[in-house]
Amino acid sequence: MNAKPNVADLDSLAALLREVARDEIMPRFRHTGASAKADGSLVTDADLAVQKRLLALLDESYPEIPLLGEEMTADRQQQLVGDGNQVFWCLDPLDGTSNYTCGFPGFAISLALIRGGRAQMAVILDPVRDECFTAISGGGAFLNAQRIAPFAPGERLSDCLAMVDCKRLPPERIARLFSADSFRSQRNLGSVALDWCWLAAGRFQLYLHGGQKLWDYAAGRLIAEQAGAVSALFAQHGNRPLTDVSLDKRVAVAAANQGLFEHWLALIDLPIQS
Repeated sequence: MNAKPNVADLDSLAALLREVARDEIMPRFRHTGASAKADGSLVTDADLAVQKRLLALLDESYPEIPLLGEEMTADRQQQLVGDGNQVFWCLDPLDGTSNYTCGFPGFAISLALIRGGRAQMAVILDPVRDECFTAISGGGAFLNAQRIAPFAPGERLSDCLAMVDCKRLPPERIARLFSADSFRSQRNLGSVALDWCWLAAGRFQLYLHGGQKLWDYAAGRLIAEQAGAVSALFAQHGNRPLTDVSLDKRVAVAAANQGLFEHWLALIDLPIQS
């Protein structure tokens, strides 16, 4: 790959993800079981097949760039992250596995190129809707090659839809979010990658998730920020934005614009975990 990613790389990667989704994900949808991993999350044959296939295909096209996948061992993942200066692909082969196993049509392949501690390229494919979201650092964000941007219906939180994953928030923190002066209504897709992409495309305005891993947010956050959304990541027990590359879980806070972000952050009142 060139020192600076380009549109040609995005186009070829989008085609690659579509091919793999067509062969490995969609034929198994509603026809595969799942098993629980040590952390309680689910894995299916589709997760494993996509990771194996993309590991081989990316190695053919970009042999100098290793791949970090969600379904790899923790030791291998940490080796690839290293001191934060490495170059690697970051893959979530099937983001939204719980949706996938239950028949809910909200899942995606998420792929990011990380260089020097920052995501520089992102491709996320929603195979159900055939929506491919892409971004290059400094180059804007796109949905099926059409530029996208966030949308805000007003300046107040009460004007906005919020995407909130309540399961990963302490119960005592949830009531505050549903106060009279908070958002208009709340949603939850169950796919972090699509959460970020839908924020980028203007489908909701406020975002809070209490525990994302690197492969969850690497591609989606780049797409959202390149579209024009504002976001920050925090430790679960912290209230200062973090910029390091880490395998630790992060609290993700985002909004369609800076004004809404500031109001939203004030309402959330970090840290999430006391």
